[in-house]
Amino acid sequence: MVSRGASSAGGVRGGPGERRGREVRGGPAETVEKRGETVIRVLLADDQTLVRAAFAMLVESAPDMEVVGQAGTGREAVELARSERADLVVMDIRMPDLDGIEATRLIAADEDLAGVKVLVLTTYDTDEHIVEALRAGASGFLVKDTRPAELLDGIRTVAAGEALLSPGPTSRLIARFLRGPAAGPPVAGPDCLSEREREVLTLVARGLNNTETAEALGLSPLTAKTHVSRIMGKLGARDRAQLVIVAYESGLVTPGST
Repeated sequence: MVSRGASSAGGVRGGPGERRGREVRGGPAETVEKRGETVIRVLLADDQTLVRAAFAMLVESAPDMEVVGQAGTGREAVELARSERADLVVMDIRMPDLDGIEATRLIAADEDLAGVKVLVLTTYDTDEHIVEALRAGASGFLVKDTRPAELLDGIRTVAAGEALLSPGPTSRLIARFLRGPAAGPPVAGPDCLSEREREVLTLVARGLNNTETAEALGLSPLTAKTHVSRIMGKLGARDRAQLVIVAYESGLVTPGST
């Protein structure tokens, strides 16, 4: 059993590359085995100590996850993301020193952290912050009162490269705030896509995963996944969340469209 020390934010964390049972060193997004399963290295960023502690207990209870760091500010989150080589950061928006949006932007802009995903925790009274977080590079968001099992599923979803964006009201909420100027590096528009790729992008923007997209278009899941990968390459998008932003900002998908 590998011992852990106290983090600078008052939590516990392992050193770079530390794992239960054995030590493995590697870059971001590298996974290892824990009890025979794939491990997701999670960094928790929230300015409330009790909230972080509760999330840490929940994450550590999952056989396929471990907490590698805890941060009380956005700046600490960026520093720990670099030093602990986390796969995913669970990021609060409202934090002192540097808020979660700016911290997300710094992580997304760092080439050394290209494999690090950000899952934002927020509340429905900060709708515009959700969109800014997605523009900054977050791969999805959850509300803080979500059920424990949903938070763990959300971590798995984002770590696997999917965007945690539900269809229906959530997509319309996002679209409402995409009328303002975009923040962060520009992403190419959908004009460079083929007709099929535009169809796939439309379904991705409405919250469908690869399997659902494949069923809707009569494709195999592998073909749908290939289309999504090619679309991200053509648009220079970091992940599926950015594809949603492109689809709405370009007018390819509009609020309430079916």
